[in-house]
Amino acid sequence: MANRLHDVVDGALRVLDTHGLEFLSMRRVAAELEVQPSALYHHVPNKQTLLALMADEILARGRREEPAGPWDERVAALCDEFRTAMLAVRDGAEVVATASAFGLGAHEPEQRLSAALAGFEEDVAVSGARTIMLFVLGHASARQMHEQASATGAIEYDGSIGSAESFDLGLGLIVSGLRAASPVGV
Repeated sequence: MANRLHDVVDGALRVLDTHGLEFLSMRRVAAELEVQPSALYHHVPNKQTLLALMADEILARGRREEPAGPWDERVAALCDEFRTAMLAVRDGAEVVATASAFGLGAHEPEQRLSAALAGFEEDVAVSGARTIMLFVLGHASARQMHEQASATGAIEYDGSIGSAESFDLGLGLIVSGLRAASPVGV
């Protein structure tokens, strides 16, 4: 049976969960799908494209209904959605951060955050969305790195780095800054 693009992305995510991003390769994905590596290039032109598709799928799997309410509550709900989705997959934050840094993928999280900041001046909404997303990526990535280092015995992890409490506090600080920049009525 021939694989479809969705099968390739799912196979890559299984490899990611089993081996981590460091050991994700086209050869390993092909082995997971029991095909020759060249068969993958029928679906994706390179590993960077595959990473972008993986990032989009990681976030899509965590997708919730679009939040309602005031902008700050919508932003908090979106950030919780993104963070939870990335933490659900080994190295999920690193995959999403890599795709974002390289300008790959759908950029849906930033677009959704920008939409939640409607009413702000456009440059504030765009910069605010980017800043928030960088915070979410960094926070989730730090937690995943500490958990993995702890699992191998490299460090003792007490759970404070990347905790929900520290996430909420940091996001609150960013939202406070945005609130100070908000036009009247937002």
